[in-house]
Amino acid sequence: MQTSSKLKIYLDLVRFEHTLFALPFAYGGMLMAARGWPGWSVFLWITVAMVGARTAAMALNRLIDRQIDAINPRTAGRHLPRGVVKPLEVFSLAAVGLICLALAAFNLNALTAELLPVAVFFLVGYSYTKRFTWLCHFWLGLTIGAATAGGWIAVTGAVSPAMLALWAGTAFWLAGFDILYATQDYDFDRANRVYSVPSKFGIALALQIARVCHALTFGFFLLAGVTEGMGWIYYLGVAFTGAVLWYEHRLVKPSDLSKVDRAFFQANVVVSLGMLAFIALDTLI
Repeated sequence: MQTSSKLKIYLDLVRFEHTLFALPFAYGGMLMAARGWPGWSVFLWITVAMVGARTAAMALNRLIDRQIDAINPRTAGRHLPRGVVKPLEVFSLAAVGLICLALAAFNLNALTAELLPVAVFFLVGYSYTKRFTWLCHFWLGLTIGAATAGGWIAVTGAVSPAMLALWAGTAFWLAGFDILYATQDYDFDRANRVYSVPSKFGIALALQIARVCHALTFGFFLLAGVTEGMGWIYYLGVAFTGAVLWYEHRLVKPSDLSKVDRAFFQANVVVSLGMLAFIALDTLI
């Protein structure tokens, strides 16, 4: 198989385009912490860390969940169940991602290096949480939302109240849309004892919980701005985010889940890129 074809398979396996969910928030945390441009070195190492972490997390998720994916009609067509790639290939891809994350952590500052084992624990642990708790969505939100904190710490080498608020907002945003996405597997999860908010509480209540998560997102983003003393452009971005999240929930109803994919990808890419754009305008102009 040609190298380009293999690379395309690997990128598709880890859903590389979904890096657009977390990477903009890592850059947003970076810009807010620096109150401007932090320099190319910090920017490049944050990018390496994020791409490495995201690649490792998705590769491990595919590897750990391959048996569940094989019997779920929605995921049976993924690469490992179909035999398009071998488990050793996926494990190697995850290892490369973790090496990239480690290199970036040690080239940023002392705190990013010290927090590396914690980051790896959460990245690896997520795929197992659906086997014993419906709180798995919040573990995912906490893990991927840490991109925001990582971008901040990469600049300052310290933790701050504004950083924690921004992290919390990102975490609830991710948990909320992961709950929406999990509604697609409601019947399968209940039949196969896979834990999720929809399988635990039903689709209607799960959608309500997702709405609460996104209301908290809006609140924590406001709190981050107030705590850090951001300008009016930042708050315009928070208002924009609230409007997009409201639209996202208008798309998905208990009686009609046909637009979950649209809500999951399109609306959430708009949220992440939109917040980055408003933070950049507020801090750089």
